[in-house]
Amino acid sequence: MSLFDLSGKTAVITGSSRGIGKAIAEQMAEQGARVVISSRKPGPCQEVADALNAKHGDETAIAVPANISSKDELKTLVEKTRDSFGQIDILVCNAASNPYYGKIEEIDDESFEKILSNNIISNHWLIQLVAPEMKERNDGAIVIISSIGGLKGSDTIGAYNISKAADFQLARNYAIELGPHNIRVNCVAPGLIKTDFARALWENPKLAERIEKGTPMRRIGDPEDIAGAAVFLASKAGAYMAGQMIVVDGGTTVT
Repeated sequence: MSLFDLSGKTAVITGSSRGIGKAIAEQMAEQGARVVISSRKPGPCQEVADALNAKHGDETAIAVPANISSKDELKTLVEKTRDSFGQIDILVCNAASNPYYGKIEEIDDESFEKILSNNIISNHWLIQLVAPEMKERNDGAIVIISSIGGLKGSDTIGAYNISKAADFQLARNYAIELGPHNIRVNCVAPGLIKTDFARALWENPKLAERIEKGTPMRRIGDPEDIAGAAVFLASKAGAYMAGQMIVVDGGTTVT
């Protein structure tokens, strides 16, 4: 059996109707997992689930829309997953938001609170919701999709970077608390990836060229580049990884 095999496992992936989350769902399904597609809008979620079911079989994917800012909706996400698939083996906290660009000294309270709530507290809520059943089975994998922004400062996305740095520590703390129950909690920190979330950066030809020149691999990442790391952390291949942050950025942070 492959170290990356996920047969019989159920994965809940937030923000999975497009971009990195969608790529993770597709690759986990390729490895045999049942996947739960979740984001705010029902239509796009169902489209992804339908495509996965058409490719891998009717019981591969379900769509459960949820807004990560609502604890009640996240509870419903977990409950509907259990109703359909019985249990949750893998949680991927991918959904995030960044409603503010500018200096942090000028950010309004509402924007700052939204960033911290959606990018940190929602992950904490989801972990709280799935941890009890994982502890009962003495097995589980939790992956938080963070960002290399959490490793540096910025005069335009500083609040977002603060939230992503906090995700690193969230993973470390939960790794300590849940590790004795064989639950692995880790982060993936992507560099610039070709997603709608970062479209303003990579669709600007001059900016994209500058970014590519500053990246040792001389290209901007694709969502599938991050999916591989998530599958690794969720599978037996990552069975001894706990509280870590894996940078996947084409070498950007080493320059």
